[in-house]
Amino acid sequence: MSKQAPIRRTTVPQIAARKGGDPIVSLTSYHAHTAAIVDKYADFILVGDSLGMVMHGMESTVGVPLDLMIMHGKAVVRGTKQALVVVDMPFGTYEESPAVAFRNAAKIMKETSCGAVKLEGGARMAETIRFLTERGIPVMAHIGLTPQSSHVMGGFKTQGRDEDSWGIHEADAQAVSDAGAFAIVLEGMVEPLAAKITKQVPIPTIGIGASAECDGQILVLEDMLGLNEWTPKFVKVYGDLGPAIERAVSQYADEVKDRTFPSEDEVYR
Repeated sequence: MSKQAPIRRTTVPQIAARKGGDPIVSLTSYHAHTAAIVDKYADFILVGDSLGMVMHGMESTVGVPLDLMIMHGKAVVRGTKQALVVVDMPFGTYEESPAVAFRNAAKIMKETSCGAVKLEGGARMAETIRFLTERGIPVMAHIGLTPQSSHVMGGFKTQGRDEDSWGIHEADAQAVSDAGAFAIVLEGMVEPLAAKITKQVPIPTIGIGASAECDGQILVLEDMLGLNEWTPKFVKVYGDLGPAIERAVSQYADEVKDRTFPSEDEVYR
């Protein structure tokens, strides 16, 4: 009897090779059980620092500590078998110097067993990206609307509305590509600019609130499932889980109060 071939994880070179090919599917995940579901459909899963806002009630991603990213990264890796797992480097763990970035990126990869890290910033982070990739750490870049810089940007604002600013974003994309990033997230970027950058760079672009012309797309899982009271304008909501959970909790509470909650023999018979 033949043995079933083992499931192999998607690799960084496989994602990089998808430039101009079949669109790359991605979602965020922060825990093992949702990761196991997403794993069946996603090429890569991002353990985003958005978990600070989505799961821990923070006002921004700035306050997310490294240990929290590692804890959630471990859970996602444990819950998956085939998707490439990418873990965000949180604010303050990579900006100081390439050496500091390497130390923290190596810690993330060793403790989570993820396949790559992601960091925000364009040309200003090119030296760090090159330093990391030359030392064996795959890096996904992130330009356009960079949430960790939201205080400097004055909030979560769409980038590229002024065509005079396009050159800055194009230069950022080229710089991170030249430095060795294997893919770039383009967030909150006007569609013509994102489409132009996608044509210009030799590595895959992953859109979030950008262009359908990107090489792939990513959304925050809780946003697309309808779990959050507020979602960004660009998000298509594919589920209705927030209201569904509230209905279930409400029914449970009513049954407990009315003493109609089923007994063990009713549940397990």
